[in-house]
Amino acid sequence: MGHLNLPASKRNPRQWKLLDIISAIFFGLVLLFFLLVFTPLGDSMAASGRQALLLSTSDPRQRHRLVALVEMGHHYQPIEACPADSVDHMPCEDPRRNSQLSREMNFYRERHCPLPDEMPLCLIPPPPGYKIPVQWPESLHKIWHSNMPHNKIADRKGHQGWMKEQGPYFIFPGGGTMFPDGAAPYIEKLSQYIPISGGTLRTALDMGCGVASFGGSLLSEGILTLSFAPRDSHKAQIQFALERGIPAFVLMLGTRRLPFPAFAFDFIHCSRCLIPFTAYNATYFIEVDRLLRPGGYLVISGPPVQWPKQDKEWADLQAVARGLCYELIAVDGNTVIWKKPDGDSCLPNQNEFGLELCDESNDPSDAWYVKLKRCVTTTSSVNGESAVGTIPKWPDRLTRAPSRALVTKNGIDLFEADTRRWARRVAYYKNVLNVKLGSPAIRNVMDMNAFFGGFAAALASDPVWVMNVIPARKPLTLGVIYDRGLIGVYHDWCEPFSTYPRSYDLIHVAGIESLIKLPGSSKSRCNLVDLMVEIDRMLRPEGTVLIRDSPEVIDKVARIAHAVRWSATIYGKEPESHGREKILVATKTFWQLTSASH
Repeated sequence: MGHLNLPASKRNPRQWKLLDIISAIFFGLVLLFFLLVFTPLGDSMAASGRQALLLSTSDPRQRHRLVALVEMGHHYQPIEACPADSVDHMPCEDPRRNSQLSREMNFYRERHCPLPDEMPLCLIPPPPGYKIPVQWPESLHKIWHSNMPHNKIADRKGHQGWMKEQGPYFIFPGGGTMFPDGAAPYIEKLSQYIPISGGTLRTALDMGCGVASFGGSLLSEGILTLSFAPRDSHKAQIQFALERGIPAFVLMLGTRRLPFPAFAFDFIHCSRCLIPFTAYNATYFIEVDRLLRPGGYLVISGPPVQWPKQDKEWADLQAVARGLCYELIAVDGNTVIWKKPDGDSCLPNQNEFGLELCDESNDPSDAWYVKLKRCVTTTSSVNGESAVGTIPKWPDRLTRAPSRALVTKNGIDLFEADTRRWARRVAYYKNVLNVKLGSPAIRNVMDMNAFFGGFAAALASDPVWVMNVIPARKPLTLGVIYDRGLIGVYHDWCEPFSTYPRSYDLIHVAGIESLIKLPGSSKSRCNLVDLMVEIDRMLRPEGTVLIRDSPEVIDKVARIAHAVRWSATIYGKEPESHGREKILVATKTFWQLTSASH
């Protein structure tokens, strides 16, 4: 630089310092410009900035004003899109938020939801290049790579037959960690010991399920498997399962009961799920026992079953099963199969884990944010006959009123009337409203207010599966749904649901306003705008929403539908139905982020 050539006598130290500082700042800015424009640092900084925008707490007062404007129909623009890196965002399973929490019993990997005022009001965009999903049943074997471009899971698990990339698709050969040659030979091995075929077993739970090839393979046997795994380092295994059209749910067995009723599953499976069943005085085994129907089967494959250097864990696992009087059916390689006893005949007995029966104050089907119990659920705590082999086989159990229906007054009569009502309503949806139920366009279905599961039962012959949701503050009728051979979960709709964006083809809700009200009150606990933004998050582009409620509520829903970019039509109810209901049928428009939004 010119100033460096000045004679020493003419160089002003103050001038020297000033020029040097200006030069340093100039070169620093140039260097920063090059780093931001020409290196990945710029992308990552921009992404973290957008993530901060997504997760930041907006001004609650401004948010409340926006919600009020949308509800009244005075917000004439659609609600804005969320940032581009929010395409897979799950508010209650956010690793950045939850990583700060305790790791004891995997507490940090359970649901932890932000308050509504802490969530930005925006619509989750699809990823770039998103396509309308491959239709069922082809989707069981292949999905569009561009719909979830997560190569990490394919790279890590490809050698185990989970999945591989092939052209524009991810292909699923049907393998798993404990069955790299495919689920079919593994299921054939299990069928030597378990009545897989014939309708004796219908509802199954697959814990730590990978991409759910096990549950997908059981569908052809008439067994409906709900597969779960946490949001984890494998990146989106549940998202892959749902894209394939397999029933799945994001969930972690940690400090709380799983959100299912007692005696829900005829068959529970763990293939290298790595759940420490005997830890914490066998608390996790006791939770599995709560969920397993008397006479049902428990299958554990992988560690610690006859596994190297896990002799003590394997011995402890067998001791717990003996303490609960489970019958050992077989140990085949690294797979163990037990059968749960039909009754309580063997407890309490002496056992090293100090297992005790729960007292009568424990409701074994209460499971929404309920801490795990260290006591064993008694069969007498659930109304009526519940054992596998004594309840009707599938499909007879679908229409047979179970004794658990008596959880509500006149439950058996209500069950019969509800079944007839939904058969009429679903026929109206198909034949008059032209909803594409029964066609390959609809595979993954949710009923947000399922009661006895009548809507799902009316779809039993269609190529769909239905996630039946029982609102946590309503009567606990989810046991009835499982007794029918259907599946579902408890949930409070003032919180986001534990699924990835774009999970469902059709979402149905009867009585949407009741989901946000305090029971027996006109006061709201949350608002319809947040609920419909959440429905939009769960729904696939070009997916269908079907909402029935009073004309006043449906008018409000229609105003909000415009703000969430749905195309909606309002219809009258079925001629045979009583009351003042209207029905809104909406389609989620397929929009993409513009380059300016990125």
